[in-house]
Amino acid sequence: MLLSTEHLVLLCLGFFVVATLYSSVGFGGGSSYLALLAIFLVSFFPIRSIALICNLVVVSGSTFLYFKHGHAKLKDFLPFVISSIPLAYLGATFRLSENAFFIILGCSLIVSSLALVYQTFSRKVDSERTKKYPKGFSFFIGGAIGLLSGLVGIGGGIFLAPVLNHLQWGKALKIAALASFFILVNSISGLMGLISAGTLELPLKETFILATCVFLGGQLGIRLSLKRLSPNGIKRVTALLVLIVGIRVLLVNGLRVW
Repeated sequence: MLLSTEHLVLLCLGFFVVATLYSSVGFGGGSSYLALLAIFLVSFFPIRSIALICNLVVVSGSTFLYFKHGHAKLKDFLPFVISSIPLAYLGATFRLSENAFFIILGCSLIVSSLALVYQTFSRKVDSERTKKYPKGFSFFIGGAIGLLSGLVGIGGGIFLAPVLNHLQWGKALKIAALASFFILVNSISGLMGLISAGTLELPLKETFILATCVFLGGQLGIRLSLKRLSPNGIKRVTALLVLIVGIRVLLVNGLRVW
């Protein structure tokens, strides 16, 4: 067992809250799981592995409900995931140092959030207006974010959603559904990459308990989202979560400012 009982209880509470908040906007919570685990665990590989598994648990349930309620269509999402799968796998095979990993993750989150923050609080933008893009756009965006998600060990939806919301690719709920599906596919691909690279380390007790907590939180969050959150509300929660996590990961885990 890698964690004391006290630390495991604290992580359970944190993971449950994170899963509830993140699933409400189509995310798995991988970036925050990484940040929380880094507080209590020293070894880098279990941190990355546990976060990825918890990501999978949350978005599996979210994706199922999005498709069930008609917010997701496979034909719209396939171009993103077709290009992202091999590049997420490739990114996961790179062996990054711990500092480089957290610096890349923190900077990526901050940059991806700024565009959405600008759009979310700009009165000039119609929150439900959408634009059409050529098919190649979906392949390019999917591949680029797939590579980045493989590098940092999360599903990539937290990068994808701010970009697509800023570009007005689709309505907020549809983008949340795509983010959830994108995270699911790339997390599976990233998991295969970790296995291939021999860097998958899963302490069974901690993994099972934390995965149970995020499953419960994820189911609560996605149901709240489908019934209560407005499109602009989804965007604002997304922007705030991405920005806060990005700043914390960069300063605390990457640059070790405090």
